[in-house]
Amino acid sequence: MSETPRSIVILGGGTAGWMAANLIAHHLGLEASVTVVESPEIGIIGVGEGSTPQLKAFFDTLDIAEADWMPRCNATYKTGIGFRDWSEAPGFDAYFHPFPTDLDGFTAPAFFANAYARRHGADVWAHPDRFFLPTALAARRLAPIVPDHFPFQIGYGYHFDAHLVGAFLRDHAIGLGVRHLQHRIVDVAVADGNVSHLVAQNDITIPGDFFIDCSGFRSVIAQGALGAKFLPFAANLFNDAAVVMPTPRDPNGTNCQTISTAMQNGWVWDIPLTNRTGNGYVYASGYCSADEAETELRAHLGLLDSPVEARHLKMKVGRIAESWTGNCLALGLSQGFIEPLEATALHVVQATVEGFFRAWRDGGFTPRHRDAFNRAIAARYEGIRDYIVCHYRMNRRTDTAYWRDNATHDELSDSLKAIITCWFTGRDLEEEIARQDIAHYYAPASWHCLLAGYGQFPGRLSADAPAPPTDMAAIDDFITRCALNFPSHDAALEALR
Repeated sequence: MSETPRSIVILGGGTAGWMAANLIAHHLGLEASVTVVESPEIGIIGVGEGSTPQLKAFFDTLDIAEADWMPRCNATYKTGIGFRDWSEAPGFDAYFHPFPTDLDGFTAPAFFANAYARRHGADVWAHPDRFFLPTALAARRLAPIVPDHFPFQIGYGYHFDAHLVGAFLRDHAIGLGVRHLQHRIVDVAVADGNVSHLVAQNDITIPGDFFIDCSGFRSVIAQGALGAKFLPFAANLFNDAAVVMPTPRDPNGTNCQTISTAMQNGWVWDIPLTNRTGNGYVYASGYCSADEAETELRAHLGLLDSPVEARHLKMKVGRIAESWTGNCLALGLSQGFIEPLEATALHVVQATVEGFFRAWRDGGFTPRHRDAFNRAIAARYEGIRDYIVCHYRMNRRTDTAYWRDNATHDELSDSLKAIITCWFTGRDLEEEIARQDIAHYYAPASWHCLLAGYGQFPGRLSADAPAPPTDMAAIDDFITRCALNFPSHDAALEALR
């Protein structure tokens, strides 16, 4: 192709498929037809899901107001992720990973300085939770909505019902002119390395100039028809299954954080929606059975004798070697999956679609920039994977073989090895992240929060070690007074209705 394609076909709906449909329709307008083909036989998962702050940019791009979509999708605000019981170090049994804000420039440098000094043996406060406003908002259940008189931006994400978001985006895409077909695809016709058309039941053919594969873990087009290679992450990400079940919403008010609680063989998410709480135990089937995982989750939730049904899911963790193969872009689960510890799934979908469209358009709608795009997306997957792996490799639990094995394996990338070496040899972590040019995946604050949050410091402190002149009382006062400007989470959600 050397001109705008006439027809783009997306196989599979769901959140990924309808995100792609909306973005492509937004970018191309009436220059090309966009068709989403999904099977009416695909079951509904509808679990609670979280996002990173990039999802707000997605809705802003489409000019969709929060009041238009959040109430319809039982959505809540999210200021970050709380990690509990990932470390047995005294004083470091929990920490919070905050989303970035304009105010970080006032407090993060003090945190970095204290963490650096603590790594060199100084007896200073180096737990991350006192240094960031979003942590205080989460603790107080305050919404991260900036009032007009507060001249700083606060990054935030969302919690939502994934099925309802997919349905909302479907309706919005159809309003933009996207065609919606319900067919079960039985074959994919390929000629000279490119897809010519899809074949549905009753010999219905669906031709297109370009195809986007959102068919889930089956990856019908990319892996099935075009033979894209799948690269598993099992060597350093052990979890491959989940069991999920809902509980009633918290009667004490709606949380504005995802909570990740470490269990015997994985971790449990707690995702607050307006109508319920979503819970799921992500675990490694090599260390426990599905029945054992369900029993542990039920015990954690106080539902051992409850008739509430649990659903079991399998996860295919890894990525395909090339997201753009022939005239097909793999997206969502067809493209890859990194377990949901940092809620990056939709972030990757969004980054993939935006990056693909730029490369496609700038190359005159030809494969001219395909290799560069594939390298960039592969690097993004690797960067996210390394940060997730670091959670497990740096865990400080010793109670089960699962945690001990996670803490001792050597299946680490050179990038992650350099990060860990930098931390434990007392060098400047900001400089190392800049040297590797990986801050656009996770910023220095995120790495500092993870490593310091686990209490990964030398065990012996020295009175002779130099300490920075950090005034913790002043930082506490600054954070507390900033938090006075924000409404309660429940009040902010009610204002959207």
